Amino acid sequence: MEIVMAEDTGYCFGVRDAVNMAYEAGRDYGSVYMLGDIVHNEQVVGDLAEAGAKVVNSLDEIPDGAPVLFRAHGTPLEVWEQVKTKGIKVIDATCPLVREIHEEVRKISADGRQVIIIGDHGHDEVIGIASQVPNPIIVATPEEAQALRKMKRAAVVCQSTQMIENVQNIVNILMTKVFDLHFVNTICFPTKRNHEQIKHLAVESDVMIIIGSFTSANSKRLTQLAMERNPRSYQVTCAADINEAWFEDARKVGISAGASTPDYLIEEAKSRIEAIAASVLARRA
Repeated sequence: MEIVMAEDTGYCFGVRDAVNMAYEAGRDYGSVYMLGDIVHNEQVVGDLAEAGAKVVNSLDEIPDGAPVLFRAHGTPLEVWEQVKTKGIKVIDATCPLVREIHEEVRKISADGRQVIIIGDHGHDEVIGIASQVPNPIIVATPEEAQALRKMKRAAVVCQSTQMIENVQNIVNILMTKVFDLHFVNTICFPTKRNHEQIKHLAVESDVMIIIGSFTSANSKRLTQLAMERNPRSYQVTCAADINEAWFEDARKVGISAGASTPDYLIEEAKSRIEAIAASVLARRA
């Protein structure tokens, strides 16, 4: 059984930098506090908690003198204002590519255009983007785009981990709704790259495994892309989720992982699949 890893898998640079900053802050300050999970992966959150990076629900829960770490997804403007008022030290782990989207929507708004954000309602990144400008419109699906009223001038950005197919479908509809429409493709490069890789690998493989949390939009989108091309695609959070029965007649297995999946979970899952491959080979012999 051949096992093929996607060329790029696991942590993107923004997540890796944020996680490293959390570990460093825990070491330097003893404890660092975050308003919500640093990334959408339960194992990473648990590992960081042991290292002193703690999740709180409000700034009021942060002890005097302790720092707050702003996560890779970005932080709403109102929270930044509250931190300044309270005099809390900020460790800013916002992904640089997310920060660019914040800057872009502010420019769009200053130009007098209606800001339209293609993204998941309630997602941390989308909340942060939307907070940058007054009265943004958030659109998650083509159906929501179809329901919009017509308007004169608008500009579109998108959540950095969106699938290009969804964005294209929505923009095509917006072109019939907006007289003067400006589109900025803010899907980040790691997302574009990983999506393209999994499209090819899923087709070439008998079985496709995606490692990532079910709370991760990025991981779920990889799974969706794989399943659209290969019905024998499975998302797992760790090696323990892998079922040996999936591989009984497989000759080639593809592996990818979401951008918030740490290296050790990927290696453990790969080792589990290698052990299964050896077992299957022994039975065939």
